Amino acid sequence: MAPTTLQEKAFPVSWDQLHRDAKALAWRLTAQGNWDAIVCVTRGGLVPSAIVARELGIRLIDTVCITSYHDYQTQGKIDVLKQVTQSIIDLGHGGGERILVVDDLVDTGATARVVKDMLPRAHLATVYAKPQGIELVDTFITEVSQDTWIYFPWDTSLQFTPPIREGGY
Repeated sequence: MAPTTLQEKAFPVSWDQLHRDAKALAWRLTAQGNWDAIVCVTRGGLVPSAIVARELGIRLIDTVCITSYHDYQTQGKIDVLKQVTQSIIDLGHGGGERILVVDDLVDTGATARVVKDMLPRAHLATVYAKPQGIELVDTFITEVSQDTWIYFPWDTSLQFTPPIREGGY
């Protein structure tokens, strides 16, 4: 997700494009099962999860809160801020069966591995996927090269805009 010295390509995603891609993800998921709940990986998975939940009629949504990009520049230590609630885990017979995990992107796969450890039988769906993490994803829409930085609409205006708490506007 974050640019490193190897990443040189930019892939800006508009709100319209993200909506279309998340809706396409929902279309793909309709043929793959009936889902009891969505586990949204925050923060990046919030918007795609809302779109998928609407399109598939899923009302039971939980979050798993994980941080790995602490400065928008480099991926660091994985911190789990909030686990999946036990009631959601129990729906999936203790392993996530019939649970759909939604995130915006799989990059190196570090976050996906943490979620897969929590819900080993859950179906992981992302809008975008990079080669280093793609084997962990069950369903995705667009593959981008590992050296591409995806600029999501919540991170940009006409150029990158830091969050308000960091001096953005």
